[in-house]
Amino acid sequence: MRIDAHQHFWKISKGYYQWLTPEFTSIYRDFLPTHIRPILCKHKINKTIVIQAAPKMEETKFLLKLATEEDFIAGVVGWLDMESKDFEEQFYQMRQNPKLIGLRPMIQNIKDNGWVLKSKVIYSFKIIEKEGFPFDFLIYPRHLPYVLQVLKKCPELRGVINHFAKPQIKKQCMEPWGNLINDLAKYPNVMCKLSGFVTKENWKSWNPSEFIPYINHVLDVFGFKRVIFGSDWPVLLLATSYSNILYFFREMLGKKLTPEIDAAIFGGNAVRFYKLNVS
Repeated sequence: MRIDAHQHFWKISKGYYQWLTPEFTSIYRDFLPTHIRPILCKHKINKTIVIQAAPKMEETKFLLKLATEEDFIAGVVGWLDMESKDFEEQFYQMRQNPKLIGLRPMIQNIKDNGWVLKSKVIYSFKIIEKEGFPFDFLIYPRHLPYVLQVLKKCPELRGVINHFAKPQIKKQCMEPWGNLINDLAKYPNVMCKLSGFVTKENWKSWNPSEFIPYINHVLDVFGFKRVIFGSDWPVLLLATSYSNILYFFREMLGKKLTPEIDAAIFGGNAVRFYKLNVS
């Protein structure tokens, strides 16, 4: 079972995506299952996990509808308002749909770096922790100290760091990101996605060698059983193609990519983390 654990769909006319503007020429159009299906077939990807791209419950419901129509969608990581007094009710109601497999607030876009520590948000985290429900952290390095405080309060939280927290790769700046990632990895229920790296710096000019120290650090501290591959399609099209991202990813892993490790990073770890019922 080969899984792309991080991709998106959107329909511009729905108006959900404030961040998606015409300046993003190559991705400012609709991206729907029909667009990715041939790509998945070409690369023998069996399933994908669709990640929310707008802080709206309506968008999550739109993605869940797509998931019921497309067999290759293993599940949806959606959005709910974690500050809402109705969070608990909405959470249990939305969970009735088996295709909802995780939650992701867009923490990187929230002005308050410490938003995750607000009392209402911590209350919501505790509900998620109690249920063992997967949670995607979309963050920058500046958020890592706050995420660590969340984990101290909710040590059993089942979390995954998206895009390995977007370190300053272009500046080849490892710290404090490196030490903070090391601290995160001490929580056994936390994993890390090797995803989204080519679009976080200079889209037009990048070299795979720039990413190797960061990817190696993630692999060293999390181990091969706690890292997950995600393409970040179609956002990746700002910088490269789906085929290229797979090629460069394998080149960067090099001799480390044994059949066992390949099976884990490109599928098995995602199945385990998101508790997928796939066959």
